[in-house]
Amino acid sequence: MDWEQARSLAYQAGVAAAGRAERVPLADADGRTLAEPLRALTDLPAFPTSSIDGWAVRGPGPWLPEGRVLAGGTPPPLSRDGACVEIATGAMVPEGATALVRIEDSTTGPDGRVSGEPRNGPVPDWRLPGEEAHRGEELLPAGTPIDPAVIGVAATCGYSDVPVYPVPRAAMLVFGDELLTEGPPGAGRVRDSLGPQVPGWLRRNGATVTSVTGPVKDTLDAHLDAIRSGLDEADVVCTTGGTMHGPVDHLHPALAELGADYIVNTVAVRPGFPMLLARVPGPRPRFIAGLPGNPQSAVIALISLVAPLLAGLRGRPLAPLPLVELSAAVRGRGGDTHLALAALDASGRTATPVGHVGSAMLRGLANAHGFVVVRPGSQAAAGDLVPFLPLPLTPGER
Repeated sequence: MDWEQARSLAYQAGVAAAGRAERVPLADADGRTLAEPLRALTDLPAFPTSSIDGWAVRGPGPWLPEGRVLAGGTPPPLSRDGACVEIATGAMVPEGATALVRIEDSTTGPDGRVSGEPRNGPVPDWRLPGEEAHRGEELLPAGTPIDPAVIGVAATCGYSDVPVYPVPRAAMLVFGDELLTEGPPGAGRVRDSLGPQVPGWLRRNGATVTSVTGPVKDTLDAHLDAIRSGLDEADVVCTTGGTMHGPVDHLHPALAELGADYIVNTVAVRPGFPMLLARVPGPRPRFIAGLPGNPQSAVIALISLVAPLLAGLRGRPLAPLPLVELSAAVRGRGGDTHLALAALDASGRTATPVGHVGSAMLRGLANAHGFVVVRPGSQAAAGDLVPFLPLPLTPGER
């Protein structure tokens, strides 16, 4: 399957399976996704509000003070010309006020009357109701990622909680009798690098990791038991290795035993082509993502299929790939899409290919910000603008 088509199908599968909205307190909303539009519950500001410390006056001066209004109070109206009240920043402007005079632009005479001139600059000294938003106005659409600024807007509107999409749950299964879980590799066995790292990629794509299991024995029964246990607790089960049809590759027979339907079964992309995504029948949507055993290929499969799936499940849009300028040529891979590891410069606009990019290597990945995308049947020369598939590097971006 074409790589772009595979990404799109994975995303559409996630959108179709996204759970119902749930309401969470604002304190717990950071990092979630709005499931419904955020609308103003009242005009913003809800009342005329002073932007200065000074005097709210009525009519021409000088003015005789009649009291003080502080933030949080409701002042009586100014009922006659020549009257004023001392006013603080954030306080409600009393009804009947015709102007505000800044404290630094005013003087108080021996008779206690205030003199001064209101400023007539481009920025008014008070904010009018509805200046920022009117009641019922859509402030942010559904699908908006919630960050501290969004939480601030919701709080300003008067929300105590907001509707969000559920957080997808992901389980991780590591297949392979040849894998070591500690110590250096040797004697025909290699150290598992995917069990420690894939959960971090899943979390950076918005999933809660429920479990990491493995290495799972290379038997069909062991695969089935592990997959079933993962599906009991997670929406997405990610497996590593076994995506081909070798003598100890049991993932495809396990999917057949589970009655799973393939959404994607191998992708025309290098590295990483023996990847898959399947949907498991049942009362709730569940998915199995088969990542190749080679580490770089597994990460490519994860950001090619699992990341779009999780975006759909979270109610997020599938962001278009930005364009970057290549500092050096990148070869094509014939009829396949080539994802070439690259690092960005400080501007984020120029990409330089990195070394150590074999499918089984991770050194290049650790020095990259993502992948340059060279489309099928093409080559990319220095100076070309090409799509860039970023790695989800936060938190602690390098």
